[in-house]
Amino acid sequence: QLQLVESGGGLVQAGGSLRLSCTASGRIFSTYRMGWFRQAPGKEREFVGHISRSGDITDYADFVKGRFTISRDNAKNTVYLQMNSLQPEDTAVYYCAATLRVGIVRQGNDYAVWGQGTQVTVSS
Repeated sequence: QLQLVESGGGLVQAGGSLRLSCTASGRIFSTYRMGWFRQAPGKEREFVGHISRSGDITDYADFVKGRFTISRDNAKNTVYLQMNSLQPEDTAVYYCAATLRVGIVRQGNDYAVWGQGTQVTVSS
């Protein structure tokens, strides 16, 4: 089965940057569209962004567009989330997920495989 392992989380000051990585194993990575989600304490899981199988199409939640960039390297079975201008409200556990559904997918229930999550903490 497809497995996803995330890395790159940590503590950063407001205005700083982090790059999260999600590496897949067990299945053909290029057949999956990939999404990033996040969940803060006491909040529901929310959509962050999505990238197509070839990486040519991306989609972002309105509140992160312009600060975050999703990319993928299918040769390395890896998808990235580059986060710039981080703010304290970005503090959350960030998850990557894989889907075989067609087109842009923003609903978490449409993703079949999830990573374990990585903690991002932004200090004031």
